[in-house]
Amino acid sequence: MKLEVEERQEGGDEMCRSIEVVSSTFAAKHCDFDFASPPSAAKDDAEGDCHAEDSFIPPLNFAMVDNGIFRSGFPDFANFSFLQTLGLRSIVYLCPEPYPEANMEFLKSNGIKLFQFGIEGYKEPFVNIPDNMIHEALKVVLDVRNHPVLIHCKRGKHRTGCLVGCLRKFQSWCLTSVFDEYQRFAAAKARVSDQRFMELFDVSSLKHLHHCNSPIRG
Repeated sequence: MKLEVEERQEGGDEMCRSIEVVSSTFAAKHCDFDFASPPSAAKDDAEGDCHAEDSFIPPLNFAMVDNGIFRSGFPDFANFSFLQTLGLRSIVYLCPEPYPEANMEFLKSNGIKLFQFGIEGYKEPFVNIPDNMIHEALKVVLDVRNHPVLIHCKRGKHRTGCLVGCLRKFQSWCLTSVFDEYQRFAAAKARVSDQRFMELFDVSSLKHLHHCNSPIRG
């Protein structure tokens, strides 16, 4: 097993810390998952190498964004079996706090690369969403070499919602659809500042990227 750590900097500030783990002993097991059904809806006749479906617990606010792209809140030990079924290659983590040791061990044992963008949590009216970090995170998400990829922050609402909303703008969604999706996850905690950020976010510098598979359009 080999652990490789690399840092990418722009203007002297740390933009992203990526941790790649190569495990020669890892053999991924996949099983089918019906995203339209609650994970607790187990089938009595479940057979094969995978565990029964009722043992698969998705992280808070888990959802499929697009082919090979998922979103959620912070996963914990109870979610690891479920995440294994996704065959993840990478995780985009949008918080500045260090990744918990148990989560790092899960990444190591499953050959998953971690991209960390340390976006501070915030509450209105003190808002500081780093535009440059969102750009860099989008480059990771749009690169199919990183798929399947899971995007997550703490609760999968604001930081994750902003990143996904900017991805939707890249996919030419109309703002109404972008905001509707954001509000489904943020619910009563939806922030006008987040929506303003998504509205003003400039995706023109990303238009040369064509890595996203079959983008869903609004």
